[in-house]
Amino acid sequence: MISMVRPLALVTILISTAASLTGQGRGEQTPPILIESLAGRDSFDLYCAACHGSGGRGDGPVASALRLRPADLTSLARRSGGAFPREAVRAFVAGTGRALAAHGTTDMPVWGPIFRAFESDARARERITNLVIYIESIQAPTTAPDDTGSRLFRTYCASCHGTTGRGNGPLAEQLRRMPPDLTQFTKRNGGVFPSERVYRIVDGRDIPSHGDREMPVWGDVFREVSGESSAAAVKARIDAIVRYLSGIQERAV
Repeated sequence: MISMVRPLALVTILISTAASLTGQGRGEQTPPILIESLAGRDSFDLYCAACHGSGGRGDGPVASALRLRPADLTSLARRSGGAFPREAVRAFVAGTGRALAAHGTTDMPVWGPIFRAFESDARARERITNLVIYIESIQAPTTAPDDTGSRLFRTYCASCHGTTGRGNGPLAEQLRRMPPDLTQFTKRNGGVFPSERVYRIVDGRDIPSHGDREMPVWGDVFREVSGESSAAAVKARIDAIVRYLSGIQERAV
């Protein structure tokens, strides 16, 4: 337990400082070291946002007080050839592997032992898993071949929509209606990519706006895939596809 004193002290300082900077004048109390929620976003907000910022770009309220600027977590996939380094991120957060070179510093608390000091190993593992899934969900759009969204698009979408997303896949002519050109969302939406609407289309909650029920309800498909039954895992897959589609949009000149 003695070895935990310094990490816990650092965690308390980070949480207290972030709380005081974001809640000045509102009479807010310092959050507890551990929260009941296991949701990735909730864990990120409490344990990571103080340094990395609420959007994960390394601009948190205590970032300027650190020796080295915290990493921009939204660019991990882009800096790894388009493939989100899931296991490396998990190992770094849990403290079971070497520090990611992209992170740039080992000053970050080793969260695995800290979580396990306050909750069961099973809960700690689930907390870390959900946190990693959330970090993957905030990755900046990339169309690199090894990006998760790129791979999912090639596997599930390209047969109808084509490898470039323009609706000219090998099965397109066999459908009752030609698949839409997926590179035009931003142009048709006044220059803004409609990420929430596209998410609903992929998930299957907005199929009527897609124009054809022939498109599979991918949310249900992903929920049926072995090992991908959790809501967080399904959301991560759809988020990756949406990020990829955002990256291939044709912008107005």
